[in-house]
Amino acid sequence: MSVSEELKRLHELHQAGALSDEEFARAKDKLLQSGGSQQAGGDFATEIGKLRRASHDRWLGGVCGGIAQQTGIESWIWRLIFVLVATCAGFGGLIYILMWIFVPTDDQ
Repeated sequence: MSVSEELKRLHELHQAGALSDEEFARAKDKLLQSGGSQQAGGDFATEIGKLRRASHDRWLGGVCGGIAQQTGIESWIWRLIFVLVATCAGFGGLIYILMWIFVPTDDQ
């Protein structure tokens, strides 16, 4: 979707009352600052590059806390996912250990 199409859609939502004036202004500013749509691969790589292990929300290595910060999903949900994957598929523990090794800490 191009920037003009996204702006048009935001305007339609604002006119329909789905967005307040403040929400519309923030969304418009964010859209214009980001330059509109990015390629899915570039956006994914950017998000992965921002991933950091949490220094304050951690049980073992801080991996789930870091993923929670990045995604906005509670860290206990990520912990549950890792446990279920480790229990059912057997490779969740390996993924966790690899992320513990290769994902840097946020150092807050």
